[in-house]
Amino acid sequence: MNITDFTFLLVEEDPNDILLFQRAFAEANLVNPLRIVRDGDEAVNYLGGVGAYADRVRYPLPSLVLLDLKLPRRSGLEVLQWMRQQPALKAIPVIVLTSSQEHADVRTAYSLGANSYLIKPVGFGGLLEMVRAIGMYWVILNQTPSGTPLNRRGGAPGDAATPAAGRPA
Repeated sequence: MNITDFTFLLVEEDPNDILLFQRAFAEANLVNPLRIVRDGDEAVNYLGGVGAYADRVRYPLPSLVLLDLKLPRRSGLEVLQWMRQQPALKAIPVIVLTSSQEHADVRTAYSLGANSYLIKPVGFGGLLEMVRAIGMYWVILNQTPSGTPLNRRGGAPGDAATPAAGRPA
C-alpha cells in the first residue's frame, strides 16, 4: 500500500479557505492528493461518479471527506445525509469542518453519520496543526476494517477503488 493512495476530498466554497487548506497540506508535507469541489451538488456528482467525475482514475473515491456545512446548492448536512444512503460511500469517513458552533449543527452532523466535527481555526497556525493532526490520525494511525485505505476496497474493474492487479486488497 502506498501512502499516496489516500485521497482527500475538500468540499469548500470559500476560495480563501481553499487556498489556506492547500497551503496547510503543503506545509504539513501531506503528499496525498487533495481534490476540491466547491458546492454540495458538485460534491454529490464527484462522489457519485457523475459526468466529468465518472473517470475514477482521474477522480478517485476519496479516503476521507473534509466537508463544510455552509455550501451553495446543497448544504453539507444534505451531502452527508446523501452519502450515508449510498452503500458504496457509507464507510468513507467524513470530517465536518465548519465555523458553526451551533449545538444543533453538531448534533445533526453526528446523527447523520459524521465521524468528526471540527471548528475551523481562525489563524493559519491553528489550521496547519489541525491538518497535521488529521493527516497523522487518518492517514498514518487509523485502521480500516480491511486494514487498507478505504479507497482500495471493492469497486468495478478499472475503478480506482479496485486493488491493482496482482496486489491483495
